[in-house]
Amino acid sequence: MRVSNKKLFPLETKTRYAVFLVVMAIVLLISMILAVRLGSVAIDFDTIRGFLVNKIAGKEVFPVTWEDSTQSIIWDIRLPRIFTAFIVGAGLTLCGIMMQALTRNPLADPYVLGISHGASAGAVSVIMYGYLAFLGHYATMVGAFAGAVISIVLALRIATIRNKVTATQLVLAGIAVSALFGAVTNLMIYMHKTGSDKVKTAQYWMMGSLSGSSWEKLTYATLAFLVCFVIILSMHKKLDVLLLGDDVAVTLGVNTDRLKLIIILVATFLTGIIVSISGVIGFVGLTIPHITRGIVGTKHSRLLPASVLVGGTFLVIADIISRVIVSPEELPIGVVSAFFGAPFFLYLIRKSHGHLGG
Repeated sequence: MRVSNKKLFPLETKTRYAVFLVVMAIVLLISMILAVRLGSVAIDFDTIRGFLVNKIAGKEVFPVTWEDSTQSIIWDIRLPRIFTAFIVGAGLTLCGIMMQALTRNPLADPYVLGISHGASAGAVSVIMYGYLAFLGHYATMVGAFAGAVISIVLALRIATIRNKVTATQLVLAGIAVSALFGAVTNLMIYMHKTGSDKVKTAQYWMMGSLSGSSWEKLTYATLAFLVCFVIILSMHKKLDVLLLGDDVAVTLGVNTDRLKLIIILVATFLTGIIVSISGVIGFVGLTIPHITRGIVGTKHSRLLPASVLVGGTFLVIADIISRVIVSPEELPIGVVSAFFGAPFFLYLIRKSHGHLGG
């Protein structure tokens, strides 16, 4: 599908682009403050300010007037969850950009190649059957990554015709692999005793959840995201050329096979990590890159930083909604993202008429 270069807001200058980033950073900061404030237990702003200042300073700058339980809610539960939401949103957005560049299709995201469903199947197998239990709390992460690798290898094998993989074949193979691993996941859940704790955990996790966030998981996810982001950002010019088509890219000196392999490996690795800590959260990788592209343009040097900032901010806000809309219960965050993403997905289907950059 061909995407118009017409922007919703023409940010042609570096100044305007910088203003956009600053505005989004402010929105992110406000969202994070509200995310600490709101929830099943409301915490006033004075308490939040006092605790954070004392924590950063390493001493009692403000008198401690709050209970230990409040301190635990802020530091052990809400803050790691907030930062995890940002990393998950940013990571899914980055994967979406990679998939859209790889397939030159604005409707592409990590689900297209079956990566998310493969990671989901791997993680659910660990949850349901206790595979890799010797790895402790890393078992789900390793299982998700293994499932992601298996799914992309299978998709590539199916899509390979005469030692060549085309974007169309890869998308079709990805759809088939997604259906296969989705069926495998549902079968594993169906075969278990209905109502068991493992089934409930798997079902809730498949709808997306950040309830298991921790500083330790956040550390590994952040490192994985930063490494992947730096790798992809360093290739931003090649990604721009790739949007022009394989033939043009080769003519301009880009090794398209090597570039596509890097994209697939990075997307597989990052998707596996993200799915392992958050479950399945749809539409973020599809909608956020497209919306941001309409604001800042198609050049990846601008698109990548802006999109990950918007994607991270979006998921922080979505997590706030998931925690307060049915408080004291919690709505799966995947439901919230789908509520906003599905209508936009339908809009893209109606408005898209060619290949992205093709």
